[in-house]
Parts: sequence; structure tokens; C-alpha cells
Amino acid sequence: MSDKNNSPLIEVKNLKMYFDISTGVFSSKPLKAVDDVSFSINKGETLGLVGESGCGKTTVGRTLLHLYKPTSGEIIYDGKPLKTKADINEYRKKSTMVFQDPYSSLNPRMTVSDIIAEPLDIHKLYKTEEERRERVLQLMSRVGLNSEHASRYAHEFSGGQRQRIGIARALAVNPEFIVCDEPVSALDVSIQAQVVNMFGELQEELGLTYLFIAHDLLVVRHISNRIAVMYLGKMVELTDANEIYERPLHPYSKALMSAVPMPDPKIARLNNRIPLSGDIPSPLNAPSGCPFRTRCEYACERCAEEVPEFREISKGHFVACHRVEEING
Repeated sequence: MSDKNNSPLIEVKNLKMYFDISTGVFSSKPLKAVDDVSFSINKGETLGLVGESGCGKTTVGRTLLHLYKPTSGEIIYDGKPLKTKADINEYRKKSTMVFQDPYSSLNPRMTVSDIIAEPLDIHKLYKTEEERRERVLQLMSRVGLNSEHASRYAHEFSGGQRQRIGIARALAVNPEFIVCDEPVSALDVSIQAQVVNMFGELQEELGLTYLFIAHDLLVVRHISNRIAVMYLGKMVELTDANEIYERPLHPYSKALMSAVPMPDPKIARLNNRIPLSGDIPSPLNAPSGCPFRTRCEYACERCAEEVPEFREISKGHFVACHRVEEING
């Protein structure tokens, strides 16, 4: 976990990503996967992004890298808005992604050497085959793979080794920014710690900036400087990693943090679990006003009528809730 730098590398303003879903022969309806999300990530920082499955976390990451073309909103990289195709192509040389599933994100017909070198081939980042080979071996060594692995295929490796191959591929272009999309969720618990620690070491060595998407709240706390909580396509809270665990302000964040398992049985027994009633609504038929109101014990008439503003309650602590001051006294 790197020290925070005050200058933002990535700024996201009012980002929306809607998908048209067919509801009949001639009719469709927008699925609001990401709806009016704003945040920034400072240079050398890790921003953790958490929330239930289907809340839009992965869509934020993919839209941020222009794997999906945003419906609307602005993405600013190192002070420069991404507007033209040339801007986006240049941005893609400096930003990359580590995918969730190391089993499906690697081409089974390509050798490890060719998988890792694919970004080098696309962006033409070498002059000779020898230079390409040297770069691949250097990347493999950096993520803890042996040089003899280069000519083998992905199916010959364990899940942890495959994810290391994916990380080496992500590092090939010397990126400044990496979106980590649940990079340890498909791995054994014993391997997860190794991979998370490697992300921390790489950040220290290379000065990387991460958006770390996960549903394991303990992993996110370990690696993140700040944490953002999403619910049904909207960001509901954003603050310092320790603060959100010790003093969550949004009712959804409170419920989420109360579910974090405690290693000490005595502390676990004292922990007041906050159960949520009902299921998460469909993004196709999201509630009016506050998206969390159908499961919130504090919901009032205003919550059904108005979408709460994502505002700064205290320094660096942002919350989207009409009654946040009232609830937290």
C-alpha cells in the first residue's frame, strides 16, 4: 500500500454506462449499470471498490479503460480529458487490467511467452525478437515465474500461476494505472495472500496506481488507501480505508461492514450484525429516488422522491444519503 500523493491521476465525473436491453419485439429499456458516478484516484494510491454482485463494480473498471464506451460523463487522465481516439490509444499504453478469472482470460492456444508479449506486439514496443524475449523473461521473473515456463501453455499451470501470467501481461506496457478486477476471488485462500502482497510490492517498486475491485472486504482493507462502496450502479460512500471500517455512515455501508468476519471469536460475538431485508432490486427496474430505500430502515418519503446527492460530510468522507447526519447523530 503506497503513500498517497495529492495530485489525481484519474478523475471520473458523472460517469454513466447504460446498456439497452430488449423488452419486446420493438421495445428496449436502459439497464443503468453505472449511473452518475464521480471519484478520483491519486498517483500511487489504491482505491478499493466494493459492493454486492451486480452493483456495477466491474462495469466501472471496464468503462474506465474504454473497454465499454461510456454513455456519458468525463474521464480525465493526468489532467487531460479523454476525448479523441488518439487520446484513448495513448491512454491504453499507460493503463491496463488484471482480469478476475485466470482460467478464461488467457488464450489456451498461445504459449506463456506469447500471452505476456501480446501488449508488446500490439503497441510495437520492441525492435528485435531478442529484445522481445528479454522483456518477457524479465516480466516473468518479476512475478515469480521461471524462464522454462515461457514455452508452456496456460492449462499446464495452477490458478495462482495463471494469475501471475495475467499480471505479467498487464505490466508489459510499463503502465501507470491498473484496474484489478477481483484478481484473487478465483484463487485458493492460501494463494490469495501471496498475490495481494505481490500487488503491494509492485506498487512500491513501480509507483503504480490501482483501482482494486473486490467483494472480500478484508482483502480490500489490506491493500487500499481509500474505499468506495457501490450499490445498484451508484456510489453511496467513499472515504479512507480505516475510517469506513471504524465509522461507516451510510446505512448500506454499515450493514456491509457488520458482515466482515472477525478472526477473534470474542470480538465476533460482540459484533452486532445488521441484516438487510429483501433482495437487491434489478437495475432494469431500479427504485425511484435513493436506490437503497427499499432495504433501508431509515427510508422516508423524500428518499422515494429525490436521488440523494453524493456530498462531502467531513474532510474526504463522501456519502449519498438524505438523513446521514440524523442517523449518525
